[in-house]
This record gives sequence, C-alpha cells and structure tokens, in this order.
Amino acid sequence: MEGASNGGMLYHEVQESKLCAAHCVNSVLQGAFFSEFDLAALAFDLDSKERQMMLKGSASSGDFLSEESHNVSLDRDFIIQVLQKALKVWELQVIPLNSPVAEPAHIDPEMEKAFIFHLQDHWFCIRKVNGEWYNFDSLYAAPQHLSKFYLSVYLDSLKGFGWSIFLVRGNVPKEFTIVSSEASNGFGQWLLPEDAERITKSCNSIQSVPPRRIDGSQQHSDPLVSYGEAEMMSDMEDEDLKGWILPQLWLILKFISLKMIIKTAKE
Repeated sequence: MEGASNGGMLYHEVQESKLCAAHCVNSVLQGAFFSEFDLAALAFDLDSKERQMMLKGSASSGDFLSEESHNVSLDRDFIIQVLQKALKVWELQVIPLNSPVAEPAHIDPEMEKAFIFHLQDHWFCIRKVNGEWYNFDSLYAAPQHLSKFYLSVYLDSLKGFGWSIFLVRGNVPKEFTIVSSEASNGFGQWLLPEDAERITKSCNSIQSVPPRRIDGSQQHSDPLVSYGEAEMMSDMEDEDLKGWILPQLWLILKFISLKMIIKTAKE
C-alpha cells in the first residue's frame, strides 16, 4: 500500500498581493517551486517566442509586436499558457475540462488528480492528496477538505458560475523535502489534515457572511454562500448521509404503518 506523501502533510499558500497564479501552481505541485518572478520569466519567454513567430509570418508592427506582455497583465494576472508552461517542467498536462480528452473527468472526477480554476483575476486549485480531495484556494486560511460526494457538485457549481476549469494530468509530485526556510516565506505553510480542519472550523465559527479574502476584502464569486454551507457540504460523508437519511426513512415507515392501522380499523 502506498504511503502518505510528505508524512501526510498538506502544503498551502495563503494569498499574498496578487500572487494567486504562483500559489495555484505550487498547490498543484505541493511545494514552493515557483515564485512570481519565475512565472513572469516564463511569460516573457512566451512573449518573445510569439513575437518571433509573428515576425517570421511577416506580421506588421501592430499591438502584438508592442513591448506590452500578452501573457501577464499589468496587475500580474497570468494567462493559462504560463501555468501550462510551468507545470510542463514537471511533465504535467493542463487540459481544458471542455476538451474531448477530458470527458472521463466529467463521468468520474474522483479518478483524476487535480483541477485548476480561473475567474477574472483569480487562480486556485483543488487536488487529491493521500487519497483525499482538498480545496487549496489561497484566499482560505487553510486547505478545505472536499468529500467524494461533494466533488462533482463543487465542479458543476463552479462551472455554472462561469469559472474556467482545467484538468491536470501526469505524475504529480508525491514527495517534497520540507525545509524550515519555506515555513518562513510569509505565505507557505505545511499543515496536518487535522490542523487544516481545525483552522477551517475556527474560521467557520466566527464568520456568518460570505467568505472574505485573507486581507479582509470581499472574496471572488463562489457558489458557496457561506463558510457554514461549505462546511456542511464538505462534511457530508457517508456516515453523515446515513445520519440524515435513516431518521427520514423511519418517519416514512411510521407514516405508512399508521395509514395501514387506520385502514384496518375502518375495515
């Protein structure tokens, strides 16, 4: 049986400025592999290659040939090609969920390893770690556990709210050496699953309004109305479902039995 990666710990980066693209890539890789400057270098490399291709095609000097980057905006929002290039270093493929090759993920997302999401200026990922799914959104203080029951619901909800969804395929890293320097970079942290759950529940208990960013501003549009709703759904494991369904079945059976008694008495 395969052992837990990194001793069962989860790597999570909380939001720093507008570095969500780097946070997202590092969450997929489960380690502090890329910085904003690394992604910027990849973006400018893509810009350079695109300009060369356009020049070879006898393109006129239009907007494309300007010095402005087409792969990273002024507010540091990277496009998907930059994230694809970063993850390609690790021989990982980033595939749009609406691609024909991603069709199996619609049928059984549990068999996949990671998903990347983008809307407006925010990137985040959900990833399977040690057989369990977690939401590594950098706007949350800790990774949020997603039950197998909720995984498909969550994907469909995000799709309905207009998020672009990408599937990550390949051999995602399972082991990464944890060094003390990473723990002090300001936004990267290693957490045991129980610590992540404790932090999440602590946030849930003090917030009854829609989730907010780490810096206190309103979070991006999320299908989850509140932390409480997210906790309710993510905690809905098999035992929880049984705890809800069984009492309902008991009431139904009691009602049927009562109707039978009344019917017998009339006869």
